[in-house]
Amino acid sequence: MIIQDVINHLHNLAPLAYAEDFDNVGLLVGDKNETVSGILVTLDTLEAVVDEAIENNCNLIVSFHPIIFSGLKKLTGKTYVERVVIKAIQHNIAIFSIHTALDNALQGVNSIICDQLGLTNKKILIPQSGTIKKLQTYVPKANAEALRKSLFNAGAGDIGNYESCSFNVEGEGTYLGNENSNPVLGEKGKLHREKEIAISVTFKKHLESNVLKTLFDAHPYEEVAYEISTLDNTNQHIGIGMIGELNEAMTTEDCLKFIKDRMNTECIRHSKPLNTSIKRIAVLGGSGSFAISAAKAAKADILVTSDLKYHDFFSAENSIVLADIGHYESEQFTKSFLVDYLSKKITNFAIILSKTNTNPIKYL
Repeated sequence: MIIQDVINHLHNLAPLAYAEDFDNVGLLVGDKNETVSGILVTLDTLEAVVDEAIENNCNLIVSFHPIIFSGLKKLTGKTYVERVVIKAIQHNIAIFSIHTALDNALQGVNSIICDQLGLTNKKILIPQSGTIKKLQTYVPKANAEALRKSLFNAGAGDIGNYESCSFNVEGEGTYLGNENSNPVLGEKGKLHREKEIAISVTFKKHLESNVLKTLFDAHPYEEVAYEISTLDNTNQHIGIGMIGELNEAMTTEDCLKFIKDRMNTECIRHSKPLNTSIKRIAVLGGSGSFAISAAKAAKADILVTSDLKYHDFFSAENSIVLADIGHYESEQFTKSFLVDYLSKKITNFAIILSKTNTNPIKYL
């Protein structure tokens, strides 16, 4: 097994195409064609984590957060980031980061939090736009069924709980091949008319290269006419944050104690408690102040997130409880989830969970 094989498994869980634009995900250090000797999973890649990888003969670190976030101009070992990268290169250790790709995945960071809190009826809080594309192509009527099936097998035509979805219009196509053409139907130099089907299918944007390859492989024509457009529709299965419901409503105080216990956090900073009960809970792992408006619009009773600033708490406006449980604490279960996921996909050697606590924040 090579590093790219592991990346493929992670890409199936959380395609990197859905990471936020500001992020730096993917293979940050190393050669994707290197044979894997072992995999260490961590939340953050620190020097101690690289030492742990060396000790356990792991040449691939799967990290949630990217150690390289902005450009590096020097590698002198002056900063902890530079020291990590230097040590990883010296010991031929690759580093892969999944970060906001997993934040935006349906079975990702926020689903993990919901499961930790035992929430039901989970839904994406802020669906990502621009993730659905449409392909339209034109094919001889006799070849339409075969082409549709090929496109469906490539992942096109899936819409929510439905698959093999397409729209088809029958019409007539015309073309005239020049002296260098080699038409499958008709003769070069002569105008040809052909009964054709216009096939339209939607697909998730990370599948575009595979869908196009399938189109070119399965289409009978020498020159394939096609159009691709990005739809404005939001994708209910891709996006950041999540909202769910408790089985039974709680008071604000009881709910905060419940969250503190389930999320294994030493403290919660929160806004003014509500007089009403808490049942609908919105969650967003990591920094989540930008989700306050969305949580209110979704009629959440409480938003569980982190990194809220002083003035953010005023935004509660007695309509929602804002609960800051800590950045590390909101994402701490992610690495165990990744170990479990990879262990099911890769069964010929153990996936190692890092024992290093990378939380930089301490509490008195």
